[in-house]
Amino acid sequence: MCGIVGYIGTKRAYPILIKGLKRLEYRGYDSAGVAMIGDNGNLNVYKTKGKVDNLTEYCSDKDVTGCVGIAHTRWATHGEPSARNAHPHYSTSRNLAIIHNGIIENYAGIKAKLQANGVTFKSDTDTEVLVQLVEYIMDKKNLSLLEAVQVALHQVIGAYAIAIVDKRDPYQIIAARKQSPLVVGIGDSEFFLGSDASPIIDYTDKVVYLEDGNIAVIRVKSPNGENEDEGLKILSILGEEQELKVKKVDIDLGQIEKGGYSHFMLKEIFEQPECLQNCMRGRINVEGDNVTLSAMIDYRQQLLGAKRIIIVACGTSWHAGLIGKQLFEQLCRIPCEVEYASEFRYRNPVVNKDDVVIAISQSGETADTLAAIQLAKEQGAFIYGICNAIGSSIPRATDTGTYIHVGPEIGVASTKAFTGQVTVLSMLALCLAKERQTISDELYHSMVKELTLIPEKMEQTLKTNEQIERLAPIFTYAKNCLYLGRGYNYPLALEGALKLKEISYIHAEGYPAAEMKHGPIALIDSEMPVFVIATRDRLYEKVISNIQEVRARGGRVTALVTEGDQQIQKFADHVITLPDTLECFQPLIASIPLQLLAYHIAVCKGKDVDRPRNLAKSVTVE
Repeated sequence: MCGIVGYIGTKRAYPILIKGLKRLEYRGYDSAGVAMIGDNGNLNVYKTKGKVDNLTEYCSDKDVTGCVGIAHTRWATHGEPSARNAHPHYSTSRNLAIIHNGIIENYAGIKAKLQANGVTFKSDTDTEVLVQLVEYIMDKKNLSLLEAVQVALHQVIGAYAIAIVDKRDPYQIIAARKQSPLVVGIGDSEFFLGSDASPIIDYTDKVVYLEDGNIAVIRVKSPNGENEDEGLKILSILGEEQELKVKKVDIDLGQIEKGGYSHFMLKEIFEQPECLQNCMRGRINVEGDNVTLSAMIDYRQQLLGAKRIIIVACGTSWHAGLIGKQLFEQLCRIPCEVEYASEFRYRNPVVNKDDVVIAISQSGETADTLAAIQLAKEQGAFIYGICNAIGSSIPRATDTGTYIHVGPEIGVASTKAFTGQVTVLSMLALCLAKERQTISDELYHSMVKELTLIPEKMEQTLKTNEQIERLAPIFTYAKNCLYLGRGYNYPLALEGALKLKEISYIHAEGYPAAEMKHGPIALIDSEMPVFVIATRDRLYEKVISNIQEVRARGGRVTALVTEGDQQIQKFADHVITLPDTLECFQPLIASIPLQLLAYHIAVCKGKDVDRPRNLAKSVTVE
């Protein structure tokens, strides 16, 4: 949610800021803006509603000089999407400008006090309150910018990643974070800021991930070389200097470009075979019959001692967790619960010291999941993280975990992260089952072998793309759709429905096929497309009965079936054929046509597939 970019150095800031904002467009936003200290010493703030392209058009005749600047893409929280509410925000004197991701929860009280002291506001945002507070403190107490930021951050409640500049000191940027990600890139006499590493990697592979409660003081030399304290310092809010932990970022630039595809989402769907090979590489041996996870080696006692597993996640990650639940219970014989992190954190749940809590998040920055981790930690549980973004907050907050290693996911609607998460959960369940001796050696080896064949079977499944592209226009009329599945395929029905909702704006619901008779069957008529995951498994015959119930009421059925299936073709209007695999791995295969269906339907409807309305890639605030 939202994107931060910053630059300070010897180059022109504006092109770097704009390029960085474009790299962060995948996060979701409704307005954009830049602030630069120009060559003439003025602090210039330009911002517009809409896309980054609108901003660049607006700036075409403006002064965009200067070698220091901050930029932002906003996703509205306080105040409607507008140029007025877009970031950056000036202070009253226009000496300061700030950008901010997050939410200041007590902004209204602070705003009222500032207004009582004569401060006027130009926007409806919580962010402007923070920059006005900083300036008020500077003037009232005669403090430096850094000192005023420290005092101000003591007074605010909420989540934030901020960057602030002062035109009176054009060789400095102050940045800080709490529960919202912020990365500092280190170049040659220059520094970069980003909500993640994507706007930075063109220029440097050396980064510092700010920890919660830390402030970055970034300074460069003035032209006359007066600044002796040039460089990057990390301080606590109390002013205590922190260790500078420089990490190396390993991101292939090609992974964050479209590579000839029409949309990032389509590219990422087609990347999945390679992504899953990367996910399994080094974890499954060359012979393809054994899984080794470092977490199982380093924390064997804690994992084997689990009396219960609790999975906390949101959205698509929650659907992956539902598949994980079945894997852990079937293979490991450990009770498993799957919780929405947003509910778990507020429900006063019962968590025990012999519980293992698995937190799943693509970005590693999901605010609700981070809060759920903290709650579980306080109650003594062992925390296992599964995420994609290396160095993000969740890996740092957990006891151990596993990266899915599927590469940056730019499309807002998650695709390869979902299959990567399911693959890691599968490997973890197999590892745990082997160590607990709840699976025979023969079954264990055959399952591991089958898992290694999934990328090849995904390649076969991707050949359905042209068929699905031809089918897609049929469904553009729909106002509602129903997705049905049973067993391991029920969570996939939920995920398929979510994908359609996210990018085509067609209302869709996922249901266990047998539950259809307990309500949703009343909705079925000839105008209601029904997508059924009907691959061959132990519940196959029952799913056939469910399909017949839909057809008896005039419903139009599109079925995903196992290759060689002749029976369902008698009842379905459209059939998409998939390679055969084990029941527990069917979601990895069947997810692809559901992703492609959502994609092609959305394209037919003319929707912005990679940046659907109202959605953000990483939900870093409540």
